[in-house]
Amino acid sequence: VFTNGSGDTTYDFVVVFFIAVIAFIGCIIWTLLDRDRKSYNNLYYWLTVIMRYYLAFTMFSYGFVKIYKVQFPFPSPDRLMESYGDSSPMGLAWTFIGYSKGYNYFTGFGEVIAGLLLLFKRTSTLGAMLSLVIVGNIMAINYCFDIPVKLLSTALVIMCLFLLARDIKRLNNFFILNIPSGASDIKTPKFKKRWTNITAIVLKYALIAFVLYSNISGAVSAMAEYGDEAKKTPLYGIYNVESFVKNNDSVPPLITDKLRWNKIIVSWPGSVKIEMMNESYEWYAFEPDTLTKRIVMYSRNDTTKKTSFIYTFPEKDKMIMHGKWNNDSLVVSCTKFDLNNFLLVNRGFHWINESPMNW
Repeated sequence: VFTNGSGDTTYDFVVVFFIAVIAFIGCIIWTLLDRDRKSYNNLYYWLTVIMRYYLAFTMFSYGFVKIYKVQFPFPSPDRLMESYGDSSPMGLAWTFIGYSKGYNYFTGFGEVIAGLLLLFKRTSTLGAMLSLVIVGNIMAINYCFDIPVKLLSTALVIMCLFLLARDIKRLNNFFILNIPSGASDIKTPKFKKRWTNITAIVLKYALIAFVLYSNISGAVSAMAEYGDEAKKTPLYGIYNVESFVKNNDSVPPLITDKLRWNKIIVSWPGSVKIEMMNESYEWYAFEPDTLTKRIVMYSRNDTTKKTSFIYTFPEKDKMIMHGKWNNDSLVVSCTKFDLNNFLLVNRGFHWINESPMNW
């Protein structure tokens, strides 16, 4: 399976293994061919620069999608209706983080600040330390909640450790032994011509400005399609089915019935979740037309059998659908559920809590 929403497919593990083998072989060849050289100070410096920039730009990509709340949206109607026991570990983590806008800001700005610190030599050690805490937490969440970005997050942690390795003695002196620690002894290689050094500085700041602009503009553009600020799909919400008339016969709401609709949940563009009385459910393609008041629904496994419903709103939160479904005529009357009735939605923030509200 080629790389997709998961970064931990078998393909990805094979690629990492291939890179490791090639690197090991290259290391042996290089060592044999250049065995008389005692050090690679310039090469080491530029390797750390590349690693700092890669890590910084990755932190930007992580940070801005949280600041603009694109990655972790507020729980959708189908999430709010889902029980904890039926959610995936990743879905639980996504819901936990997506619930709080403030927590997204806190982690997002932390990632962006860490990225900025990594871009400058004098603050790179502090940036690597802050990044280690942040990506270490990301890696822990990925491992503990089975989120398929384990390879990348592990690589980011290793990069942070590699960047800090050069200062291990200084850090030990400062944090553990409580004795003076000198400045870093890594010198920046200089080009022979002055204009070359000036050009390098200009390119550096141009690259930083471009990456910041790309991440911010990309996150802002994504807000129109994803996240809390995205426009809600037509008929968005949860509809409780009050009456279900099939072929002119009213079907009673028996909890053992696996065919009678109980809820219609519209969360994502192009999809609808139909929950039955026995709590089983099916997902269908959902194409509402607000101009003609018509809904087209069909199974994605069989796009040839499309059903068309006409819908009306005789009252503000009451919807009536009528049409054909599997060769049966249906008239479905629904009442829209107010999402603010969920405790998770209406609880809010409280400075003072006389007792914990933990249920």
